Amino acid sequence: MAWSEWNGRYRDVMRRFVRGDPGLVGEVATRIAGSADLYAHTGRTPASSINFITCHDGFTLYDLVSYNSKYNEANGEDNRDGSNDNLSWNCGIEGNTEDSAVLALRTRQAKNLLAIIMLSRGVPMLYAGDEVLRTQRGNNNAYCQNNQLAWFDWRLVETNRDMLRYTRELIALRRRHSSLTVNRFFRGAPQPGGGPVDILWHGARLNEPLWNDSEARMLAFTIAARNEDEEDLHVILNMSEQALDAPLPVIAARRWYLALDTARAAPSDILARARQVAVPELVYRVGARSVVVLEARA
Repeated sequence: MAWSEWNGRYRDVMRRFVRGDPGLVGEVATRIAGSADLYAHTGRTPASSINFITCHDGFTLYDLVSYNSKYNEANGEDNRDGSNDNLSWNCGIEGNTEDSAVLALRTRQAKNLLAIIMLSRGVPMLYAGDEVLRTQRGNNNAYCQNNQLAWFDWRLVETNRDMLRYTRELIALRRRHSSLTVNRFFRGAPQPGGGPVDILWHGARLNEPLWNDSEARMLAFTIAARNEDEEDLHVILNMSEQALDAPLPVIAARRWYLALDTARAAPSDILARARQVAVPELVYRVGARSVVVLEARA
């Protein structure tokens, strides 16, 4: 009988990759492709993989990018409860801050993680409140807190409305591309019926992924459309601290349109199809620690 499960390997590798750990691009690609190494050998499909970054047990998404350590003193167990290994990064300052650069980086990191979930084959799972950057002030085991620490603060819907809009548009982007939701693993092979190769992997150069580079923090890939009514997608994940010029593949009779760039300020971070503008050259400047998505159309 087919069944689905939380993919802890997915959670852990994406947390490490987005915080900047090097040499992970091979496993990142495997997770994006549906985690065939975990499921295919028993005849299961990507639908068996519940792809997630956070859940009720642990840091919220915003705390994941705001704290290096847990702060569970309020739970009454001398901070012994909850995981000590959260694979988190505080973006330079622990906890609350008014540093605008740190706050902007935290939001970008949260956007990066959500984008990768929605660009992966499998079943995406979001923890309620992450779409408005809910915090538990570093508490990663708040099950016992029936108070403001664990409650959903509905004021965040307005305070962090740009993040809510981003999340809604991200879900819409995924839904309009069946190439992201079809229940098959990416194989790097022609699609059923003789269609184009389903995915091509890249590094700093096209068709040269950095599988064996122990310092690599960058991965790009091109996803073929499944029918004529949809667009090919090109995705660039740059988790390094340096901006880079990424080459774009040539798609016959089509141009690339920018759909998402987490390095851009809202509302230009994600664009509905009607607002997208064609990229003028076959190279795109990708900011440090950011995700870019482009759509190809005539």
